[in-house]
Amino acid sequence: MERLILYLLMLSISVKAQVCPKRCMCQNLSPSLAILCARTGLLFVPTVIDRRTVELRLTDNFITVIRRKDFANMTSLLHLTLSRNTISLIMPYTFSDLKGLRALHLDSNRITVVGDDHFRGLTNLRHLILSNNQLVDISPNAFDDFLGTLEDLDLSYNNLVHIPWETIGRLNNVNTLNMDHNLIDYVPEGIFANLHKLARLDMTSNKLKKIPPDPLFLRIPVYAKSKGSPFTSLVLSFGGNPLHCNCELLWLRRLTREDDLETCASPPDLMAKYFWTIPEEEFICDPPVITRKSPKTFVMEGQAISLKCKANGDPDPSIHWVSPEGKLISNTSRTVSYDNGSLDINIATVKDTGVFTCIASNAAGESTAPVELVVNPLPHLANSTSRVRETEPGPSDILTSAKSTSTSSNDTKIQQDRKVVLVELTTNSALIKWPSQRQVPGIRMYQVQYNSSTDDALVYRMIPSTSKDFLVKDLISGREYELCVLAVYDDGITTLTATRVVGCLQFTTEQEYSHCQSIHTQFLGGTMIIIIGGIIVASVLVFIIIQWGTHKGWSQ
Repeated sequence: MERLILYLLMLSISVKAQVCPKRCMCQNLSPSLAILCARTGLLFVPTVIDRRTVELRLTDNFITVIRRKDFANMTSLLHLTLSRNTISLIMPYTFSDLKGLRALHLDSNRITVVGDDHFRGLTNLRHLILSNNQLVDISPNAFDDFLGTLEDLDLSYNNLVHIPWETIGRLNNVNTLNMDHNLIDYVPEGIFANLHKLARLDMTSNKLKKIPPDPLFLRIPVYAKSKGSPFTSLVLSFGGNPLHCNCELLWLRRLTREDDLETCASPPDLMAKYFWTIPEEEFICDPPVITRKSPKTFVMEGQAISLKCKANGDPDPSIHWVSPEGKLISNTSRTVSYDNGSLDINIATVKDTGVFTCIASNAAGESTAPVELVVNPLPHLANSTSRVRETEPGPSDILTSAKSTSTSSNDTKIQQDRKVVLVELTTNSALIKWPSQRQVPGIRMYQVQYNSSTDDALVYRMIPSTSKDFLVKDLISGREYELCVLAVYDDGITTLTATRVVGCLQFTTEQEYSHCQSIHTQFLGGTMIIIIGGIIVASVLVFIIIQWGTHKGWSQ
């Protein structure tokens, strides 16, 4: 009996020894279990880990990858430290079983990206330390599972240029936010408005030229150092940034602040001066001045045009454009406004004729300048020598001379119509072709214009000069259309853009039921194939039977 008890005791001791990984220190302080594996040369997370572990430290090792099975079923784990390893890859859902984890330390590794699924399942996380990595991107949904519980977020000493600011703005329980020593150059205005518990914000040593006003900063005093500051104060650090000290930072200069060492990088007269020692009246801005704009510009209808406007000011002014109709121009498929002040009109129309207004504005004011644009309509001529005649009343305006009552004009129209050929016609499209126009020198492009007999709207299509065919799409079935092709070329005599009609035609798109006829035809064709195949098979069978009978006769 004594031997049996001794054997069971030794067996229990050996089992306990196997639970603790080799070269690690295990502290079984009931009811918690801590495993310390610091500086043990680990290349991966040990597989022999008690799943009841409460604290796990794997610091100063050579772990490169964290897999999902490494922490599977460790529901009791509260504190996980993986600092100072060489981790570069975290598999998705690695921490999904750690529902009770409160602190995760991943600092001093080689992590470059944090994805949507890397931190899934950490619903009780309070401290996330990602400092001293090589982070360049953080997914906007990476912190979704602990937005309401996170108290401490450390992203310092990384390579972050862009921060998921919308996610940061939803961390309503965060107390400390460290984003120092990155490459951040932009902070959205009002992004910290809902972070009511924020006590420390560190933006030291980034690329910030300005810090926008925020309700959080205006509501409570801002101090440089936590020592001696009131409990409700916000400790804000933004030294080491190339601050541009103009009127946009005047709000910050007016806050209650202890002496600190922030300096200005610009403008030149304030360079290297201590931010908190500069008088408020020296934080000034210069209103915008438009220094260059496009002169009166002429363009042919259908061509592209770019209007220019350049302005100087402090801060750099933003430029907007207003159309001749008095409407603010937004980016569309036809018009594009750029940050540098350019306005591109991809296809100019006659309605664009008028005075465009360039508006340059900044915090100090605004300045305007007119830019006149004249869009010359394309001449709709039957040929290069004939005059334009009066058209008959009707919905179509495709070519004014095409409906002349003159007999000679009708003969000319018939000859021209033959130059444009309808190759293929369906219910909603038409393929047209025309011969090469070698007799017209300097062709810049072709213009296809068409409309329906029941619609007044004239549709234009600009085609490269190398094209000899065009597929007209988005037509309506069962409707009559009039179409003309014009060659747009440079007139050598007047140096203006001229047009010459290549040809015109009329056509009516097919009705929808034509598809049914096509299906019926395909059905008949398939039936014929089956019948012919059956005849061939029957012939082969008859031939085989005859051969078999002949062979049997010879055998007898």
